[in-house]
Amino acid sequence: MNRFTTRGRIATALLAGSLLVAGCASSDSEDDDGDGDGGSSALSKEEIYAAGVVGVTDDPGEPQQGGTLTLADYSEARSLDPTKTIPNGAAGGNALAAVYDVLMRYDQASDSFEPWLAESLTTEDNVTWTLTLRDGVMFSDGTPLDAAAVVGSLGYYMENAGYNTLLLATNIKDMRPEGDSTVVFTLNQPWITFPNMLASGPGMVVAPAAYAGGPDAFEPIGAGPFVMDSYQPAEELVLAANPDYWGGAPHLDELRFVWLGSDDARLESLTDGTVDAANIRAPQTLEKARNDGFAGIMSPSGLATMFWLNNREGRAASDVRVRQAINHAIDPVVYAERVSGGAGLPGRNIYSPSAPYFAEVETSDYDLEKAKSLLAEAKADGYDGTLTYVGQSDQASQTGAVTIQAMLEAAGFTVKTDLLRNIADQTQRIYVTHDYDLAVSAMSIPDEDPYSRLATNLIGASPQNPSGYANPEMDELIAQLQAAEGDEATALLTQINELWQETVPGVAMGAGAFFQPWNDDVHGITSTSETMLLFGDAWKG
Repeated sequence: MNRFTTRGRIATALLAGSLLVAGCASSDSEDDDGDGDGGSSALSKEEIYAAGVVGVTDDPGEPQQGGTLTLADYSEARSLDPTKTIPNGAAGGNALAAVYDVLMRYDQASDSFEPWLAESLTTEDNVTWTLTLRDGVMFSDGTPLDAAAVVGSLGYYMENAGYNTLLLATNIKDMRPEGDSTVVFTLNQPWITFPNMLASGPGMVVAPAAYAGGPDAFEPIGAGPFVMDSYQPAEELVLAANPDYWGGAPHLDELRFVWLGSDDARLESLTDGTVDAANIRAPQTLEKARNDGFAGIMSPSGLATMFWLNNREGRAASDVRVRQAINHAIDPVVYAERVSGGAGLPGRNIYSPSAPYFAEVETSDYDLEKAKSLLAEAKADGYDGTLTYVGQSDQASQTGAVTIQAMLEAAGFTVKTDLLRNIADQTQRIYVTHDYDLAVSAMSIPDEDPYSRLATNLIGASPQNPSGYANPEMDELIAQLQAAEGDEATALLTQINELWQETVPGVAMGAGAFFQPWNDDVHGITSTSETMLLFGDAWKG
């Protein structure tokens, strides 16, 4: 399941199929054509949820220069400090990647990690990794992106608890510059998918001047293809082309981000040409976009739809019986039918069927009588049966909230719904303030690196653990997964799945995907891990 290869300029490439803010918050979607079937059924589910670039068949010709590309992004990056925004495609990571770029890049086509800002990444034992930088790469303030800058940026990232800091801090024994162009990382133990860290948030190198005044005076200075131009909160973020970008001056003049609230609104704006590209997760809207023939990038994932349960002391779901009762009270298939016309891949398995490590397990399914019995036990010990449900306020999300409320109340719960204005507010409640009992969300476990995603979201000591779930057995299984490959990795992932079914950190509702479609005149968009897009070669024409 895991191998290393060398091809072309790639010094070390990891077959990421061996073994990921974010997960992040999730929302539901309406049925645009009103027939309850999620749109046309021209494509099968297997075809719809196939990974990679889809719908691109013709040679677009020579790139044209100029213009503004507008992306209807999934969520707003309220800060361009990578330590204050979960750097993935669901939480504003696309804007961060445009400003900072990444040291490594996950390539879907080859299922491997390749150097990007870096020249190479090599290892003999998965413990000592040598990163060699490209010559002549400069930050947008004119200072060099050298080994000292890389070490300083990673130090800033960890000191300020950027996403995946727990993994970095507990695994990196030493990182040191060797000259201007080499960084040597020495880990405490083998880490098969370490390159994924450098292909995502930790691999976004911020200039020393960016954090010289501390996190409260942060300036977005990077070596990416675009630089900060203007920002109007909740309206738009505009980035201007960086003419000194290491990959060559961008074809575009500007990259513009807008946030339209719902997946349906994003697809509608893409269809009428108001925006050039979009970021879609809701299964019904995603399937409609695929069946409508849009080109784009598909990134399947497990737990694309789920409900986090707040396991923290003092919250209802700190009692495993309450978690199990909630889980047994909710029917993923009925939920998918009512909210998205049956779109998506509803079920309790926490991995995507597309994943090379996918295996069938005995799942903890809908069972109303079990739910009532478990809840009665908890009430006998003093629990009053109340829950606070956090979701969004668009029409489809309201339908989802009413559906979940009805299912839970049928089991004997009393449910208060708290529907928020946007995904950014929802992310704040789940991942920062932890003010919820039950929250619609996603973990988005990708094919390329489930270890990192599971560790960040489920290890008890992780600062980015959204539910507060803490289980020593789960911690140990995930720790073993770090260095595992092949059949051993698959076996461990299966055990993790089985323990999830038993202890219910959250309610698994089904696999799905991110789809990032664009219009016919858009070309040259690529991607990296964490469903983030790269726009350095993008153009319109």
